[in-house]
Amino acid sequence: MVDVNLVLRSTRVITPEGTRPAAIAVSGGTIAAVLPYEAEVPAGARLEDVGDDVVLPGLVDSHVHVNDPGRTEWEGFWTATRAAAAGGITTIVDMPLNSLPPTTTVENLRVKQDVARTKAHVDVGFWGGALPDNVKDLRPLHDAGVYGFKCFLSPSGVDEFPELDQEQLARSLAEIAGFDGLMIVHAEDPHHLAAAPQKSSEQYADFLASRPRDAENTAISNLIGQARRLGARVHVLHLSSSDALPLIAAAKAEGVKVTVESCPHFLTLTAEEIPDGATEFKCCPPIREAVNQDALWQGLADGVIDCIVSDHSPSTADLKTPDFSSAWGGISSLQLGLPAIWTEARRRGHSLEDVVRWMSAGPARLAGLDRKGAIEAGRDADFAVVDPDATFTVDPVELQHRNRITAYAGKTLHGVVTSTWLRGAKINDRGTLAEPSGRLLERNN
Repeated sequence: MVDVNLVLRSTRVITPEGTRPAAIAVSGGTIAAVLPYEAEVPAGARLEDVGDDVVLPGLVDSHVHVNDPGRTEWEGFWTATRAAAAGGITTIVDMPLNSLPPTTTVENLRVKQDVARTKAHVDVGFWGGALPDNVKDLRPLHDAGVYGFKCFLSPSGVDEFPELDQEQLARSLAEIAGFDGLMIVHAEDPHHLAAAPQKSSEQYADFLASRPRDAENTAISNLIGQARRLGARVHVLHLSSSDALPLIAAAKAEGVKVTVESCPHFLTLTAEEIPDGATEFKCCPPIREAVNQDALWQGLADGVIDCIVSDHSPSTADLKTPDFSSAWGGISSLQLGLPAIWTEARRRGHSLEDVVRWMSAGPARLAGLDRKGAIEAGRDADFAVVDPDATFTVDPVELQHRNRITAYAGKTLHGVVTSTWLRGAKINDRGTLAEPSGRLLERNN
C-alpha cells in the first residue's frame, strides 16, 4: 500500500456498499483503502478512532450564494465556508449572482476566484450565469472550469442578473448543449406570477398566494419541453411544488436529461407553522403546506428528486422587514442542513445512508465532482463525523455565517457534527475551526 499517514476508524462508516465497521487509510489527502475495522495501522500512520460516531463522506452543497465580492455585508467566503465546515460540508459550489460582478464572463469569474482563494475553509467550485446577452460567454466560461450555468425564468431580485424568456432560454440551451454543459434553472413562470395576487402584507398566507404552484409547474413543463427538443441537460433548482413530480418522473422515464433538487426548508418547515411577519421563512419559491411536504419526501424515496442542497441565501437583518412582499427572499441554512434533514428523515423512517445519497453523492454527481461524494479508494479524504443520536437546540449566536438570521432558531435537532475532515486534515473539531485550507475547484480537476 502507498504511504499512509492517517487511519480514521469507526464502528459505523457509510460506504457505497453500506454501513460497516471500517478503518479508512488516507495517503496524501486521498483515500488509499477502506480496510476492515481490525486492520493493523501501518507504520508511521496516525490512528484517529471516533468510536461509535458515524463517518459520512463530506457533504457537497451545490447551491450556495456566497455574495462575495460586492455584497460581503450579506455573506462572504470566509464566513460561508466556516459555516459549511461546521455543518459537515466539505465542498460548496457558489452561485453566480448576488456578487458584484456576477459570474457571467471569464473575467468576472477570475475576480471571484481571486477573492475566494485565501478565504476558503472548504473546497469551492463555481457556477456560471446565463443572461439574455451573454451567449457568447458561455463556452469560454465552460472552458474556464465552471460546473454549469444558472438562469432565471422570472425576475431574480437583482438588476444585474436578468431572467431569460423562452426564446433566450432556447438560445442559451442550444449553445450549452453544443458542449454538453448543464443548465440549472430557477423555474417559476413570470406570467403566472404576474397573474397571482400581489400585495403588501405581513401574513404568510398572502405571500404564499403570490407564488402559486402553477408558476413552478408551468415553468418546469416548458423547461422539459426545451430540453427534450434540444437534447440539453437541465436541472430544476429548489423544487417546492410537489405537483411537478409526476411530470419530472415521466420526463426521466422518457430519457429527457433532467434532474431536480429540493432544500431543507421545503422538507422540514411548513406553511402552517410560519408566524405573520416572520420573513426569516421567506424564500422563492415558497415553503408550502405539510401535505405538499409529504409528497416531496415521497419524491425523494422514489428517486425522482436527485439531491438536497441548502440554497443558502443570506442577507443583512434590515432587508428582512416584516412585510413578506418587500423582504429579501432567502433562507440561511448552510450550517444546519444536515441535522435538519436527519431529524426529519429519521422521523419518517429513512436512514443516514439515504441522507448521504441525497446530500453528498447526489450533489457531487450533479456537478461532476468525481473525487467527492463517497468513501472509497481514490476519492478525496473528505469526511463528516456525526453523533446521530445527540441533539442540540439551534442558537443563532453559535452560527458561523455572517448574518445569523435563521428560520431554525429554537428548534431541537438530531445529529451533532463532531468533526469535519478535508483531504485528511481536521478542519472542524467540535466547533473549533482550523485556518482556511480549501481549494478552488474547476470542472474536471
